[in-house]
Amino acid sequence: MYIENKSEGLEGDARIGRVYFSKTGRTLYYKGRKFQSLKGNGFKSNYFDVESGDEFWISGPRKDKSDRLYGGNLNVEIDSDVLGEYKEYIK
Repeated sequence: MYIENKSEGLEGDARIGRVYFSKTGRTLYYKGRKFQSLKGNGFKSNYFDVESGDEFWISGPRKDKSDRLYGGNLNVEIDSDVLGEYKEYIK
């Protein structure tokens, strides 16, 4: 999934990594962080970190690598455990 921190503006730290869903699908987990949906109430964000309250945009990665809101993939880190799958996906 594409995960971008929106707590400090329209473009923040971004990465592509493996996200896990709770049994109900209402909560996402990524590297020890717990995210819940903003249910359409976020500004350019769709999830928030339960512990910090920071807002994030979380979505599937795009095949054209234009994951950022205003296009492009500049400074988007890709976690090593998904790098192979990601390269296959964008072919």
